[in-house]
Amino acid sequence: MKYGEEEIAKAKLESWENPYPQRDYTVEITFPEFTCLCPRSGYPDFATIHISYVPDQRVVELKSLKLYLNKYRSWYISHEEATNRIYEDLYNLLKPRYLKVVGDFHPRGNLHTVVTVEKGGGTQG
Repeated sequence: MKYGEEEIAKAKLESWENPYPQRDYTVEITFPEFTCLCPRSGYPDFATIHISYVPDQRVVELKSLKLYLNKYRSWYISHEEATNRIYEDLYNLLKPRYLKVVGDFHPRGNLHTVVTVEKGGGTQG
């Protein structure tokens, strides 16, 4: 196993203390090289993952997020499950004031799928 594969295999989401917990501000993260495997066909699915959140006491540590998202590349998982799992894992780690995760999956079979999970700031989720 190569060192990058080892880092991805042992990756865990981590957080830091929010340096400005008294202030509302938005953190936006884009991960344009997300991949996972279709649970039915095994074909790869490619997506851009967009994360937007207003932190409370914690912010996500970015290297841990990158490695965590790369774990999905060998998982057989649907678009809906992947997006919802990313949302749940981030929400449980950060307990943010607001969180939105968008999985914008590249067209396959002439279908383009966008899955959005959002909660906080007056939205339901």
